[in-house]
Amino acid sequence: MAENLVIYAVAHQPRRVRLPANVIPPGTAPEEMAPFLFDEKMNERYFRKVARYCYKPATELWLRLLDRGLKLCFGISLSLVKQAQRWDPSVLEGFKRIVAHPNTELIGVDPYHSFLMLIDLPAFTAQMQSMADELNGHFGKRPTVTDTTEMLISETIVSALESAGFRGALMDGREWILGWRQPTYLYYHRPSVKLLARHYELSDDVGYRFSQRQWAGWPLMADVYAHWIRSANGQFVMVGWDFETFGEHQYYDSGVFEFMEALPRRLEREGVTPATASEVIDAYGSQAHELALPPFPCTWAGSGGAEFFLGNDPQRALFQLMTACYHKARLTSNETLIDLALWLTQSDNLHLINWWGRWGSEAEVSVYFMPDEWWRLGVDGIIWEQQCVYKNFLKALDDYL
Repeated sequence: MAENLVIYAVAHQPRRVRLPANVIPPGTAPEEMAPFLFDEKMNERYFRKVARYCYKPATELWLRLLDRGLKLCFGISLSLVKQAQRWDPSVLEGFKRIVAHPNTELIGVDPYHSFLMLIDLPAFTAQMQSMADELNGHFGKRPTVTDTTEMLISETIVSALESAGFRGALMDGREWILGWRQPTYLYYHRPSVKLLARHYELSDDVGYRFSQRQWAGWPLMADVYAHWIRSANGQFVMVGWDFETFGEHQYYDSGVFEFMEALPRRLEREGVTPATASEVIDAYGSQAHELALPPFPCTWAGSGGAEFFLGNDPQRALFQLMTACYHKARLTSNETLIDLALWLTQSDNLHLINWWGRWGSEAEVSVYFMPDEWWRLGVDGIIWEQQCVYKNFLKALDDYL
């Protein structure tokens, strides 16, 4: 029976590209290219919407829960930090209050929410080190346990995280990775980096299924959920959610706030002790089990494989354009151009077109995140204009080679 519960919540907002694509005039200075690539008006609108319905009320919720003994592993992308600094610093101040709480552990997250680890592993290693420095500067805590992007983990990624100095990493506990093993134990692929596996079923009961009335478990009550956690066979349960679950993905009137308010007492009655990732590593690190990881990344998205992001022709084409933009920008040695190229490697741009040629729950999730304004371009228009953003940037780079 599980003794501990680890809760991980990650907050992120993407830097959405501008569609239809804009041609970048010849000779445009690197510092003036961003408005041609990114739709900051749209990004601000989405940020303010999520801040109103999620970030502000959910921050107050988590502060109450932390005061009542719940513990939180909190990941924040620097993509979101920069948006909060620009459009509503009070959101960032709320996040700082969460991180400052003694029951919170700050988790490292790829700063751009990018797929750099699939493009340039040494650069990814350096980026994760600088991310830890920057988060320490913002929040006064340096993360020693990390998420990557969408919990992307493989044997090479873990090796990079070891080189970057992290003592732990989060992964998704999918059967095709764990085999006969349970996600309720601590693992390692490289001895110095302990792996905590997300229990995706118990996570999705809240993050995905909570408000689905056709689900056999609806309505989910805190006492039932606490019992499910306690009944899990193993040492601990780690659940992972988007921070936006609370108020955005699951609306306030779904009852999810009341559910969380009731959870600490119910966990206590079941004998489940909240813990952070580092506390679990300290408690069970000597008992960690070796886990052979494949070179193919696993993720918490969709069914757990990278095909969620690279499974259709438009996604694969866009990934090639991402790679071309990044490497060509590196050839210029211009830091502003490299920064723009890194923003263009955000996994979100691949996530948003998962629906192409697909149907079912994964496609529905992708459609949910698609900006409403883009649909007026039509299915083929969205794919074409998205590619043109990258092609236009590639052409603009010629002036700086």
